[in-house]
Amino acid sequence: MFLKFLPKDFDFFSLFEKQAEYAVEAASYLKEVVSDGVLDEVRLKKMHDIEHQGDEVAHTIIAQLNKTFITPFEREDIHALTKQLDDVIDMIYTIANRLRVYKITRVNKDLIEFAAVIEASVRCIASAVKGMRNAKDRKPVSESCIEINRLENVGDLMRDKALAELFETEKDPMIVIKWKDIYQDAETVLDICEDVANVVESILVKHA
Repeated sequence: MFLKFLPKDFDFFSLFEKQAEYAVEAASYLKEVVSDGVLDEVRLKKMHDIEHQGDEVAHTIIAQLNKTFITPFEREDIHALTKQLDDVIDMIYTIANRLRVYKITRVNKDLIEFAAVIEASVRCIASAVKGMRNAKDRKPVSESCIEINRLENVGDLMRDKALAELFETEKDPMIVIKWKDIYQDAETVLDICEDVANVVESILVKHA
């Protein structure tokens, strides 16, 4: 349904999918980094490169949006989806950069678990975005969005549990502040993933 309204010389869907691919790449790399506990300048640069590539795709979408008369769906929805996908990538990079700035040399099991949940949620985003091409079969997209919402709830519980343990066991206030920020960043990624799911579901409802 969407595609018949899409100008033949520009494919917004391909760029949404590319944004989602960069988000998956960033999430997978974050999981790898925290799992083996090594974040050096080389790895941080790779994370920054992924974030920069995602920004370029977002800028291309917005620039084309301003030049395209007929769009596959409402302009505000295109802008919202693009922004939220970009925010996912940016926030994942923020986690990696904060680990460097805070000089975290040893990660814990809570962050490793958070990274795994983030990757799972971002993979659901990629599936949902890809499924938008086929408006007639909404079930796969809806299932992905439901899973994203579930994982956001999981993230809330993980953050609360991690903070409770942190406040109970850590006596150094500076370390408490550092890890509190990192846990909040991780949970924020999942919040933004849920925002993406909400935008996708809204688009499907409008164009059902």
